[in-house]
Amino acid sequence: MKPSMTQKKKSDTTVVVGLSGGVDSSVTAHLLKEEGYNVIALFMRNWVDESVTIHDECPWVEDSNDAMMVADKLGIPFQVIDMSAPYQERIVDYMFSEYERGRTPNPDVLCNREIKFDLFLKTALSIGADYVATGHYVRKETVVDQGKEVHRLLGGLDPNKDQSYFLCQLSQDQLAKALFPIGHLQKSEVREIAKEADLVTAEKKDSQGLCFIGKVRLPDFLQQKLEPKTGNVWEIPRDADILRVPRTTLVEKAAPFDFHPKHGFKRGKHNGAHYYTTGQRKGLSIGGSPLPLFVLGVNTTYNAIYVGQGEDHSGLYRDALFIKTSEVHWVREDLSLEVGDTCTYDVRIRYRQPLVKATLHREEEGIYIAFETPEKAITPGQFAAWYSGEELIGSGTIAE
Repeated sequence: MKPSMTQKKKSDTTVVVGLSGGVDSSVTAHLLKEEGYNVIALFMRNWVDESVTIHDECPWVEDSNDAMMVADKLGIPFQVIDMSAPYQERIVDYMFSEYERGRTPNPDVLCNREIKFDLFLKTALSIGADYVATGHYVRKETVVDQGKEVHRLLGGLDPNKDQSYFLCQLSQDQLAKALFPIGHLQKSEVREIAKEADLVTAEKKDSQGLCFIGKVRLPDFLQQKLEPKTGNVWEIPRDADILRVPRTTLVEKAAPFDFHPKHGFKRGKHNGAHYYTTGQRKGLSIGGSPLPLFVLGVNTTYNAIYVGQGEDHSGLYRDALFIKTSEVHWVREDLSLEVGDTCTYDVRIRYRQPLVKATLHREEEGIYIAFETPEKAITPGQFAAWYSGEELIGSGTIAE
């Protein structure tokens, strides 16, 4: 990170670390302490319902104890803060409402936007912090442009751990107060540092599943509010008429296929359309087809699932997607497009997906993203993020 125009001495700078009980945040705290910062550790308790978690995967009590032992080892203050109520409201309730609509939310992106870099950040600032730090594999570069600081969000240098996509909804104000000490490291280097520092988390497995909940049985999780509802699975043949209708305009290319039972034939039963997502392969429990079945579309209004055979089924692919104006977010506000503007960026529509070339078209109603080649399983509710080189420029929620 380049020096800020107002940066204080490290010894006079207080950094609150979100200590999760994992190796990444542990090394984050260790490195900051070694650099001379005044470090405080906070553990966020965001989930208390153990009925839907797989207990040995991410028990919050064990994580809290590990975090406390790391803080004790480093000689830094440690405290547990309870954010379960706002987490329920901002993340869990949102997830339920999105699945009920047949959309697939990304709780990790939301958790960073709503919890870590909003409520947690505000809590840290209220106790005198200058910055918050997390164990994300991303980098921040601060430059001065025309007398104003601009914070660039860059991908992590470990290609297998780059987590910039999960921070695609952050603002300049949030980035101004954020530090990412391990973004320049490989995961193997992080574990080696933890071993050398004799941290209890050095060999601990990475957590899996939903942000702060852990690995959950998603159907069990959703069934807390979304009851099972038997419906039909319809197979759309690879040569269905609806797949042969020409799409020429941006609006047509970005629109999802309007599948209907008349376009296919009954293939089986499901227990609730809201439990499925576009592109899903596993969990259909339907056999007897030469090629694997993939979910082409979900209609929760009529409780229908549409599937097709093979990952090259044309019903899985679209040339473009659409993001409503209200859902468009620019990390780099100074690079935002005006109505009528176009710009080519590298885009990804899910975590770990390779970046692909696409052109953004800014219209009054929102942004259309047109891909150079058809994109597979464009999923409403997920986030599309666009990059210039290694810098994340903006993002938005994919519309229906």
